[in-house]
Amino acid sequence: MTIQKLIVGLKCSLAGLLVLLGASVAQAQFNDGHGPDAWQVTGVASNDVLNIRMGPGTNYPVIDAFAHNENGLQQITCVPLISFEQSTAMSDADRANLPPRWCLMTDAQEQKVGWVAGRFLMEGQLSGASITTPETGNDRVGIAVELVERLYRQHDQYLRGAARSPYEMPSSDQFFFQADLGKIASAVKGAGADPLYNAQDTDIRGLDVVPDPRGMRQGLITLWAEFSNFGRPQRVGFDLRADTQREGAPIRIMRINHDGWSIP
Repeated sequence: MTIQKLIVGLKCSLAGLLVLLGASVAQAQFNDGHGPDAWQVTGVASNDVLNIRMGPGTNYPVIDAFAHNENGLQQITCVPLISFEQSTAMSDADRANLPPRWCLMTDAQEQKVGWVAGRFLMEGQLSGASITTPETGNDRVGIAVELVERLYRQHDQYLRGAARSPYEMPSSDQFFFQADLGKIASAVKGAGADPLYNAQDTDIRGLDVVPDPRGMRQGLITLWAEFSNFGRPQRVGFDLRADTQREGAPIRIMRINHDGWSIP
């Protein structure tokens, strides 16, 4: 059988794969419905492409390619498959010893489908969607809400082995003050509880990130992450402001507040 015929077979079976995997993929997402709507290629040189392979590994033939900056990709599944319970029980050493992650992806038009190395994927945006940045947007409270929501999404992906820790470089640079990155990593390791839920065990429902009614005060933005954990209402506070040490002064998280303690 030729590679071309195999490509056609993969494309024709995509709808069936989505149906068969739909339940497990849905369960793998954060249970309040949060999760990346789309993915994009990252870490590929502008004069190169991301190879799409017939199976999850470099021993499989290349059957197509995504552009170095391709966006709007949809994720069908990834291997190794790790449940939330397994992930939370893993140590950093356990995660480091896992095989390299490979993901079955399709483009926005469902014209290309195949396996790519997970290290070349990051959260992206749907075709036609717009991203408001602190450098150009006027709704700084809205930007802050989106940042905290993204932190929760990446945290959940990290627990499932699908992303890097948002508390360590390079990911932490997207969320926290540049001067606090070292303190953040140390504080989280010594916290003894999940830093976003103030708990060791979690069964999170109905996560919602809402602005403090007082709005932005002298550049300080306060948000609340509200959710239930094992049926009990919980609330975690976030203080954010512009990091003036960076070009464009982007909004960053300066403090996460729990009952009785805070980080960093």
